[in-house]
Amino acid sequence: MSTLTPVTFVLTDLDTLAARTGRIAVFIDAQGKLDPGARRVNRLTKGAVARLVESARWGELKDGNVVSLAYPAGMAADAVDVVRLERNAKGMAARKAGAALAKARGGKADMLLLCAPLRHAQEVVFGLVMRDYAFEPHKSAASTRGGALTVMQTKPEELEAACAPLMAVAEGAHLCRDLTNEPANVLTTTAYAERLKEMESIGLKVEVLDEDALAKLGMRTLLSVGQGSVSPSYVVAMQWNGGKKGDAPLALVGKGVVFDTGGISLKPGAGMGDMTMDMGGSAVVAGVMRTLALRGARANVVGLVGIVENMPSGNASRPGDVVTTMKGDTVENLNTDAEGRLVLCDVMWYAQDHYKPAAMIDLATLTGAIITSLGHENAGVFSNDTSFCNDFLKAAEAEGEGAWRMPLGQAYDDLLKSRIADMKNIGGPAAGSITAAQFLQRFVKEDCPWIHLDIAGVASVKSATALAPVGATGWGVASLNRLIADNYETE
Repeated sequence: MSTLTPVTFVLTDLDTLAARTGRIAVFIDAQGKLDPGARRVNRLTKGAVARLVESARWGELKDGNVVSLAYPAGMAADAVDVVRLERNAKGMAARKAGAALAKARGGKADMLLLCAPLRHAQEVVFGLVMRDYAFEPHKSAASTRGGALTVMQTKPEELEAACAPLMAVAEGAHLCRDLTNEPANVLTTTAYAERLKEMESIGLKVEVLDEDALAKLGMRTLLSVGQGSVSPSYVVAMQWNGGKKGDAPLALVGKGVVFDTGGISLKPGAGMGDMTMDMGGSAVVAGVMRTLALRGARANVVGLVGIVENMPSGNASRPGDVVTTMKGDTVENLNTDAEGRLVLCDVMWYAQDHYKPAAMIDLATLTGAIITSLGHENAGVFSNDTSFCNDFLKAAEAEGEGAWRMPLGQAYDDLLKSRIADMKNIGGPAAGSITAAQFLQRFVKEDCPWIHLDIAGVASVKSATALAPVGATGWGVASLNRLIADNYETE
């Protein structure tokens, strides 16, 4: 797994600044008021910092912007990064400032943050660590990362304690990114199950169900998706029991299609290589479970992922096949490229039967239709419970992760009617993301609050986001962690 940027917290000592190598970051508000650290840097640089904040350029900057003064005279540092940021900045404003510093740092340069004037310095550190990520295990060239981060504060122990739960979120997001970025010949179904099993070392209880176990449980739709591949299918259940004994858990369910050719309903060749990210929903679940364990969350949560590979072969499911779900309903499989819902429906039913959850959330890179609707800015949110849905939307907004509620309704559900089975797995060309959600809702028990998150547009992107470089984003780890912290943790 990619390692987080190493962070050291030290007591403020301005007498060491002149000899510091690497980069030094100072934080100054819009009014240009310099704290003691910025004043010391200004004196060492013969007034360069003051000239900047007194210039017209300073007034044009926005919160979180960084101006770099390269090779400052009077200092050993390669650069002084001057960050415009209000002292009480928090949330995304502070995190974006940290991300801007990560880009200025370039991964390798050592950096010192003079954070004394900031009331929420932990958010800046979190933004820097989140943005300071690169997926490099398959590159033969030397790594682009390696520099350390030092944070100077008047109360370093307090800041380190405030950063600890955020570092757990960052580690969960990095795991999510690693899994989603990993090519399918490396992250095979078996390798994926093994990686999740390894998280027993951090306190999770992990159970791996193989094909024989899945067949006994009746997970025929999930198994039908993987039957065209030589790689076996699995369901992995990860439990974190940090809450009160006997309290019903929150269930997180993720689609883990390690590669999706579309099966017999073969996808076009152009862009098919991106389908290594079709297990993005399961990667979010894994990242959340890692975060909960690392920060010792006082909640009961179970994360379940269905791991399959969708390949064309003589054994593959055919369009028109009818398969019976674990629930007992029959499905006419009219498009083998609408396979994610066939994986999820069995795992969702198993989650409810086996764990009796207080609520359930499923995540999947499920439809291209959601990208048509919402682009790459928001995940689609579908729910049968407005209060539960609003709790999630509030958490996502607080974490700066785009999410937008989409409709459900009987008219959409009617599009799934089949002539020969209980339902079809597709509803036609219209409202594709909604009919996919309607399909999944048929496998939600009446008394179970449920959210479906279609993350096809946000799991992996072609342009860098505020806190992530190009590729897998880790979207959802922070939001779900906050949802759990705000609504499911016990005292």
